[in-house]
Amino acid sequence: MIPIPLVVVVLGGWCAIYLADTLLTSSKTYKSSYEEWLSTHGLSISPFHIRWQTTIFNRLFYKWGRWRPYFLYIWFSLGMVFGILAMFGSMILLGRTLIQTLHQMMTDTPGPQNDRMLQVVVPGVNLPISQLTYFFSAILISGVIHEVGHGVAAVRETVRFNGFGMFIFVLYPGAFVDLFTTHLQLISPIQQLRIFCAGVWHNFILGLLGILILFPLPAILYPFYYTGVGALVTEVVEDSPASGPRGLFVRDIITQIQDCPVTSVDDWHKCLNDISVKPQTGFCISTATLQQLHFPSRVYRRLDGSVECCSNNSLSDICFSFTGNGYSQQHACLPARKAIQSNPECQSNADCQKSASSSVCAIPSIENQTRLIRVKHPPQLDMLFIGYPVHLEYGVSLSSFIPRYKFLSVELPVVIETFCKYVISLSGALAVINAVPCFALDGQWILNSFLEATLTSLIVEKENRELLGFFILLAGSVLLTANVALGLWMVTAR
Repeated sequence: MIPIPLVVVVLGGWCAIYLADTLLTSSKTYKSSYEEWLSTHGLSISPFHIRWQTTIFNRLFYKWGRWRPYFLYIWFSLGMVFGILAMFGSMILLGRTLIQTLHQMMTDTPGPQNDRMLQVVVPGVNLPISQLTYFFSAILISGVIHEVGHGVAAVRETVRFNGFGMFIFVLYPGAFVDLFTTHLQLISPIQQLRIFCAGVWHNFILGLLGILILFPLPAILYPFYYTGVGALVTEVVEDSPASGPRGLFVRDIITQIQDCPVTSVDDWHKCLNDISVKPQTGFCISTATLQQLHFPSRVYRRLDGSVECCSNNSLSDICFSFTGNGYSQQHACLPARKAIQSNPECQSNADCQKSASSSVCAIPSIENQTRLIRVKHPPQLDMLFIGYPVHLEYGVSLSSFIPRYKFLSVELPVVIETFCKYVISLSGALAVINAVPCFALDGQWILNSFLEATLTSLIVEKENRELLGFFILLAGSVLLTANVALGLWMVTAR
């Protein structure tokens, strides 16, 4: 469900803005000055929508549109080809996404939604509140680059450029350009295609630039940060299982989880995932240590079938089960840190015979799905965690980039990496969505110009071409609406 506080803040903010606008426009004293102020600053306000338009960038757009005309001709011609291909590709992608969504809706245990290429993003639901800055910044930059493409292409095709603007709709920021419609209608369909396809083309290029920065980022930051030796702790959530005097701290370097080596953040997630699906790992403990640390206690079974043998209510003692010399299952209550400190991990007694013949493989007897996990972060003592691996995963923020010097920020590589990922995904999504032949999107104008450029000789009557375009636009609009509606239901209601 959408968080109630977020809904209250958004609705309350927009109600306050709309109420203030209504009072000022209905006031005899302030109406004229308020409307003049709005007009002077290019502002307009309507329910859940604020719009700003200016002409201060017109000269800059004309300068860009007249720079190297032949290069821009090649550039936007490539964009035209990409836009046409994206129009057809977006329909295929939306069709596959819709089928996948319907399949998940009809199954009792739907798979993770992350395996879908297109997802509806709702702040506070499947988008962490802590990453809203990345999200809205990436949307705004992607929107500005998109509209810059339209504006520069229009100037290149001698279409009059009236102005540039930005808006906020509910929560989402965006941008737009104002072009002289009469000029657009007078130029050829091919010229129109160069203009209409320029937005999705620039979004594609922006996403590509994000990829070109993200993947070689370790090499780019090499003089200041090194990688491949562990995962650096950048934040520990307060009161999480990873906090505390024996827990993890900022700038600790995690090198191993159980017997799984960690050289990057990806290794951290992979190791925890493997630990959660595999049986609990045991530890080789010598029989002498068992006799020294074990104290007798009552053994009983929990409701989930696991065995408990510690009855002293100690937070540091854990019940271990092992196979004795008589091949019978035995249990011992041991202080966890003393019992497993520096001891190798195992799955059976045979694994322990290789190092010491008098050792047994003692496996922690804890509740189902919970795990005893040993995390190495030298030079500090190993952190011992008992609980669900996913809680440990969410309790710690990590980075693969380790500063070479103490004065360097541990957050900077994370900020760059996260921002690049948002730009890549959101700019790519903007290109796909705008390419869909749907009413009020770029795809509508791309489709109309494409039909005029290709079907004039086959379908002579303009009305018939427009009718064909209408039915294609209707299909694309229904397909996009179905994806958004079902995707939103899957995210917020299921």
